[in-house]
Amino acid sequence: MLKVRRKKLEHFFDKYNLDALLLSNLLNIRYLCGFSGSEGALLLTRNAAWLLCDSRYTTQAAAETTDTEIRQFSERQDAIGTLIQEQKLHRIGFESAHITVSIFMELSSKLQGCELVSIGKDFDQIRSCKDVDEIGKLETVARLASEALQATLVYLKPNVSEVSFARELEFEMRRRGAEGRSFDFIVASGVRGAMPHGRASEKLIGSGELVTIDFGASLNGYHSDETVTVAVGKPDSRSKEIHDIVKEAHDRAIAAVRPGLSGCELDAIARDYITEKGYGEYFGHGLGHGVGLEIHEQPVISPRSRTIIEEGMVFTVEPGIYIPELGGVRIEDTLVVTSHGCRLLTSAPKDMFII
Repeated sequence: MLKVRRKKLEHFFDKYNLDALLLSNLLNIRYLCGFSGSEGALLLTRNAAWLLCDSRYTTQAAAETTDTEIRQFSERQDAIGTLIQEQKLHRIGFESAHITVSIFMELSSKLQGCELVSIGKDFDQIRSCKDVDEIGKLETVARLASEALQATLVYLKPNVSEVSFARELEFEMRRRGAEGRSFDFIVASGVRGAMPHGRASEKLIGSGELVTIDFGASLNGYHSDETVTVAVGKPDSRSKEIHDIVKEAHDRAIAAVRPGLSGCELDAIARDYITEKGYGEYFGHGLGHGVGLEIHEQPVISPRSRTIIEEGMVFTVEPGIYIPELGGVRIEDTLVVTSHGCRLLTSAPKDMFII
């Protein structure tokens, strides 16, 4: 599996004429060799790999990695310099999007006679298409989170605070085996629903209010992301109208997903429908984002996205309408792109339902 993932790096070796790639982003390191520690570096040539870590992680690294030589260090930059000189490497690509200027300067001083070649954020594209193992992990954590929400909705009542409901949801996810939450849950009721990132507060949920719940779990390093908007008591007619519009935009976008479509084209399917219904100015964010080892990663689905959708990509579809002083609605599922369409990984009901 890791050998297949490393084959994605051949493009960078060829494009930049590299002898080696030096990785510092811990998520890319985990993706390419399996190491899940919080300190380390990975050096890759076309045919070999070295993981450099300190004494805290050598035993863990040996257990987690394959086809990778473990090198223990006391000072990382010195160890990197020694290894590169030992292997007689001269042109080294590095992740410029994940390294500070001070670290770059220090590393440069250790690599006299070597050329450090900047590789930007496009390197993170290697994780855009998920393999079978990743899709299995994403499906497991998404199912866990969806089921946890449905088990927790019994606690969503008038005069319950947003934050107390968020705590119940996190507890239920952990009880079902989650390692933790993917992010600070959004529980935004009533007028707070107009805030797309309205983290759970001490506000008490009122009767007749819509409540937007954006939540996710983490397990085995992978994340889930899902949003429902529910009514606590009977909502007013405008709230029901907005929910119906967002749900239809969500459904149209999901039905349109297929390999070969661009990210901006997919975004437009949902956005144009919301605009047609008179609410375009109230949908300000992109339609979706990738989910994997990070809760927000490639690909990006937005009006500016030029990403071409491919089989194996995993991303969200999450249209919304947010009206100041009234409230808002967001409906979100995470999906995996198949050869002819897509399959949902998240499973909580998205139709309007009243608690």
